[in-house]
Amino acid sequence: MTAATSITVRVPLKIRRRPGRKTVVTPIQDADEATVSTRADPALVKALARAFRYQKLLDAGRYASISEMAAAEKIERAYLGSLLRLTLLAPDLVEQLMDGKASCAATLPELLQPFSAIWKDQNRPQRTQ
Repeated sequence: MTAATSITVRVPLKIRRRPGRKTVVTPIQDADEATVSTRADPALVKALARAFRYQKLLDAGRYASISEMAAAEKIERAYLGSLLRLTLLAPDLVEQLMDGKASCAATLPELLQPFSAIWKDQNRPQRTQ
């Protein structure tokens, strides 16, 4: 057997504190290197990640119901149900939202409202009645 080797990777970065959150700032290596910025809403990205995590826990059988999961995760059952609805969004729409390139420019409160379960209808602008 060979001895285990380890590799240390050092990435120069700074953590800047902003009201309510911390931001990681990486230095630009070359002047030619383009900075990749995202226009994705951090709250929306976090909500989508949580929704898919909670759905995975339900699918794996870790929790028997939404009520049981809400109690274990210490969040409101209604909010958990709203978050889980986000897993019903069309995959292409989820990808656009994660990249900040969604044509609908939806915000988290808008997405927590009822929406069509038919994927092709989700890309249409919502009309208020």
